[in-house]
Amino acid sequence: MDLLRFSTAGSVDDGKSTLIGRLLYDSKAIMEDQFEAIRKSSEQRGKQGVDLALLTDGLRAEREQGITIDVAYRYFSTPKRKFIIADTPGHVQYTRNMVTGASTAELAIVLIDARHGVLTQSRRHGFIASLLQIPHMIVAVNKMDLVDYSEEVFRNIVSEYSKFAEQLDVENIIFIPLSALEGDNVVDRSSRMPWYEGSTLLHHLETVKVGADRNAVDFRFPVQTVLRPNLNFRGFAGEVASGSIEVGEDIMVLPSRQQSKVKSLHQYDAQPNNVRVGEPAVITLTDEIDISRGDMIVRARNLPSVSDTIDAHLCWMDADPMTPGKRYILQMGPRTVQAVVDKIIYRIDVNTLHREEARALQLNDISRVEITTAEPIAFDPYKINRRTGCFILIDPDSNTTVGAGMIRGTAQDVPAVGSDPARVTIAQRTKSTNVVWEGLNVPREQREVRNGHQATVVWLTGLSGSGKTTIAREVEKALFAAGKQTMLLDGDTLRHGLNGDLGFSPFDRAENIRRAGEAARLFFEHGNIVLCTFISPYADDRAFVRSLFPSGRFMEVHVDADLDTLKARDPKGLYERALRGEIPAFTGVSAPYDRPETPELRLDTASMDIPSCVQAIVDLIG
Repeated sequence: MDLLRFSTAGSVDDGKSTLIGRLLYDSKAIMEDQFEAIRKSSEQRGKQGVDLALLTDGLRAEREQGITIDVAYRYFSTPKRKFIIADTPGHVQYTRNMVTGASTAELAIVLIDARHGVLTQSRRHGFIASLLQIPHMIVAVNKMDLVDYSEEVFRNIVSEYSKFAEQLDVENIIFIPLSALEGDNVVDRSSRMPWYEGSTLLHHLETVKVGADRNAVDFRFPVQTVLRPNLNFRGFAGEVASGSIEVGEDIMVLPSRQQSKVKSLHQYDAQPNNVRVGEPAVITLTDEIDISRGDMIVRARNLPSVSDTIDAHLCWMDADPMTPGKRYILQMGPRTVQAVVDKIIYRIDVNTLHREEARALQLNDISRVEITTAEPIAFDPYKINRRTGCFILIDPDSNTTVGAGMIRGTAQDVPAVGSDPARVTIAQRTKSTNVVWEGLNVPREQREVRNGHQATVVWLTGLSGSGKTTIAREVEKALFAAGKQTMLLDGDTLRHGLNGDLGFSPFDRAENIRRAGEAARLFFEHGNIVLCTFISPYADDRAFVRSLFPSGRFMEVHVDADLDTLKARDPKGLYERALRGEIPAFTGVSAPYDRPETPELRLDTASMDIPSCVQAIVDLIG
């Protein structure tokens, strides 16, 4: 049987512990002595019946207060699947514990009290689950028994949270109305909510696809220790964080970049020909090269990023505030290096997901930061590889964990909120002198009157193979057929002409988007609906383009698909070439991509067909 790790989260007293207790009890996963113990404890506390929350509230302080403080792990199984549950705290003071409990989960259950609706903590936990790239989310609307199993209450909560979730990066989200206390829709379907036709909680847990977030392509092997039992054997022990490797393959050791071949692989008393993601192994090499704990062994033609500056999302987990410039220890797997948080680019308001200027971070703040390490580290963007894209920050004085981070990529000197969003791009380009802008001969407003519609720019961004160009072409056909004035600007088309002199360095990528934005601006001022399809990997470059247009006239559309889907499509063979090392800076493989955090529209082309995507954009334009 396969294994599903999932976490529960929600506000205080939403019923997380009771839900897990009900799940264990109704699925016959509680031993008789356990049940008898919580029955006696319930009697001592004056409870009527059995308080199932006591199954997970194991600390005395938790039972006295009736809240969850620490992360409680529980294990159970059904005939279809094994489970590990992380019951995480709901109180805002213990949000850091929620980050810890959810960091290894493949599914998150966010509980909402039907009486209180969507609260700040409901949004916070959903946003953290999105940051942690948990692919599946269940929004469990609990305590339906206290609102008379009202369909209207449930639908209102679904509507409100769905609107918020449109801004999150979650592949799959479902809503289940239930009562943990009474058992409705937990294990057995409720007869008191005939209007709900979806699955029960346990059925969804048993059938949801697992393992999709594991990177099975990019071989990454962080070295835990070096084994030298005798003079004739020197092996490097660890766990395969992602991908696979075979005997005889070329490898590279990072950050030293020394190369060799795999001589042999060892697992207990066996010597397999290959090892895969999640498996422990000892690797021996054909050459005697210097490797120590914390180094990373990778396939020679499939390299992660190596840098001493990183761009990351950071969850601050300490009562003492974080101010830029203080030294910390950054730990990433077995590797530890000294690090400094150079800059807080912005703090994120979990209610609105808007960016705020910040000089320091307080407990439970979530932000985007730039970090410099004392030595280069090897990493992948967290979106591509959860195992090699995360880290923690440790205070060297107290030895406590003060922050948890998800790497976005190599730092690109992104300006902080409150500064010019296009500072980097504009400062680095040559500007014309002695030129005066005189405005257009025929104003855009007059052209819009004659065209019968407003000018708009729709900017489709996403990785190669996501479907940007295909969707944009169909949208243009639909708009043209409706009598609209349109223009389609495609990344490949511009690189064959206007941008033919540009390469793929960070500077050239920024200049490519700057020129595209300026071209879109000219067509916009001509009164057109301008459709732009560009990977446009850097968020600050897209922000610069947005700044060229009036408020409400620029619409960012994130055309999204998971990496496995993109690699399976590979319409131009680019991913295959990039993985072979033939394309050194390929976005999504060996170069970073800043995912839009608050696009006007997000399209998941792994689950949506082309006509649905086209209609969504047409509706967005209006």
